[in-house]
Amino acid sequence: MNPISNDDTPLFTAVSSSVRHLFQLLKCINFATKAQVRITSEGLRFTVEESRVVQGIAFLEKSLFTSYTYAPPASSQAEDDEADDTDVFQISLTALLETLQIFGVNEIKDRWASRDPAYGGITGALGRGGRPAAFGNRVLGMTGVCRLSYVAKGEPLCVVLEEAGVTTSCGMVTYEPEYQEEIPLQRDALTLKIIMRSNWLHDAVNELSSTSPARLTIAASPSAPYLVLSSNGPLGSAAVEFSKDAQLLETFQVPKRTVNTYKHSLIKMATRAMSSASKVSIRGDEQGVLSLQFMIEVEGVGVSFVEFRFVPFLAEDGEDDRESEDEVS
Repeated sequence: MNPISNDDTPLFTAVSSSVRHLFQLLKCINFATKAQVRITSEGLRFTVEESRVVQGIAFLEKSLFTSYTYAPPASSQAEDDEADDTDVFQISLTALLETLQIFGVNEIKDRWASRDPAYGGITGALGRGGRPAAFGNRVLGMTGVCRLSYVAKGEPLCVVLEEAGVTTSCGMVTYEPEYQEEIPLQRDALTLKIIMRSNWLHDAVNELSSTSPARLTIAASPSAPYLVLSSNGPLGSAAVEFSKDAQLLETFQVPKRTVNTYKHSLIKMATRAMSSASKVSIRGDEQGVLSLQFMIEVEGVGVSFVEFRFVPFLAEDGEDDRESEDEVS
């Protein structure tokens, strides 16, 4: 831990009037014990990954905070592209979530997971279907104040919670970052870009889970069938097909047919984000990397984004031939 004088200005400070908003957004990527945190002038970027095949990214924009101050070192300001890692560190995501709910933030059961077809997103206190917003006060209740501060590299991330006159301070141990790069998505070589309501994707994935599959295949084509999610498991096979109706697929950009397969267990890691979001942007590149970017509307604040990236399943030699024979037969 570096010695810090009393005159040093903290690298980062922020205050949020809603602990639950932070908790629920970070809970969407809670599939790993540690999270890498990058502090930027626009917000906090939390990244978790598993075996370099799936990454979850939650971006807490500065608009989520009532005050937000980031004072990077002079070297980072002078050479932004080659900045050192003073603004990047790892923390225990499990410990952070436990800290944020120290005043009894009860985890809300997915009461918004089973939305009716008329439900059109999360805007204000109620959606069109009459259900409370996932991140609204009617669901999450009144919240306390959360203060975050990070003095300098090697120092703890300080979390101060205040509610009903009670103050609790926690120092989260920070670690050296273990990885620097995100799973690359070639934005200039996209093979598909589809925007739809997130709850429909959530329902489709849950439907396919009934076969206990090991893999999930996503096929998109400029002609019918336009978008098909399919799975094959010990309990049978299943497929969900989406038409190209503008009310169903808000955006549909698929220049040519593309088919990629992913581990079903990895896709399931994003189901909490699916159930909380109003929309999802599905993108894939020429390498088969899949990006699911979820738009989550927070009452009284705006929108936040949670993104998952998946590496495609690579079949072993000869496996494709065997599967092709099975399909023919």
